[in-house]
Amino acid sequence: MSPESPPLGRSTLPPKFLIGLGQLVWSGLWHLMMSKLAPRSTSGGYVRPTSQFHHRIGTREYPSAKGRYQLLVGMGCPWAHRTLLIRVLKGLEAAVPIVIVQPSPTEGGWVFDQPKEGCHALSQLYALAQPGYGGRATVPVLWDSETKSIVNNESAEIIVLLNDQFNELAKYPERDYYPISLRPEIDCWNEKIYHTVNNGVYRCGFAQTQSAYDVAVTELFSTLDELDGVLATNRYLCGNWVTLADIRLFTTLFRFDVVYHGLFKCNLRRIRDYLHLGAYLRDLYQLPGVASTCDLTQIKRDYYGNLFPLNPGGIIPAGPDLAELLEPHGREKLS
Repeated sequence: MSPESPPLGRSTLPPKFLIGLGQLVWSGLWHLMMSKLAPRSTSGGYVRPTSQFHHRIGTREYPSAKGRYQLLVGMGCPWAHRTLLIRVLKGLEAAVPIVIVQPSPTEGGWVFDQPKEGCHALSQLYALAQPGYGGRATVPVLWDSETKSIVNNESAEIIVLLNDQFNELAKYPERDYYPISLRPEIDCWNEKIYHTVNNGVYRCGFAQTQSAYDVAVTELFSTLDELDGVLATNRYLCGNWVTLADIRLFTTLFRFDVVYHGLFKCNLRRIRDYLHLGAYLRDLYQLPGVASTCDLTQIKRDYYGNLFPLNPGGIIPAGPDLAELLEPHGREKLS
């Protein structure tokens, strides 16, 4: 018997009643914390709150103008990542500057590195824009620095505005990621991908009952399997050119093997295990400018370090290595 071995006959586990008590206490605390983090339905499924600011650029109140609008983003957030992608792909870096916020687990929300408009937390900026605001202070935010107001905080709408309404200020105005001829197809993909993939990974990770999780994970991988089949013959979802459907899908795929596969229990398959979906992810990642928007370190820190109910120890994993995303994808032959 080695010096490290416990004495014979002595259990290495706590007494049974302590285990039961610990499980009872932790289960109660977990449900309490999850109720704050992730609102649930009666069946235990995650219900994402809706955005509340839906103004447009190109109106009398909010005309297109260089430097007037700022994009408030968190680098770990997949919804904010969408807006960073369309900003760089359109060449709007000079026209629409960004302000990066950080998640603060102690304050329960996003905070600024430096005060903005006298505000330390994003929730304070929301209250400045709309006194009495009682909703969630989320990113991304398209902020009007002239009127001190929030133009829009719905990522699906912001990426359309950045694609359509700043062309006179864009470096690549000819690039249209939401062409009229493809909009019905793009919208169809967006609807399916949002429910089962973009939000589907959260429905898995934030599920509070086994039945809710089972439904979410089945729908998630059913759609991923379907996407892999489509991408066997299409370079991108709607043909030979990148559209907003690809941009919306990319931010989830990029985080999938890093975060969602393990932390969110989306572990039937990894994206790298898919022949076509894995190559598609590499194809998109290698587009000029895209990699500059992908902050893997911050993503892992945000998810593993701040989602306490899912990772109480706060331990941040070492991998994976992003070098494989630079390997040849071979998808040019599909164009």
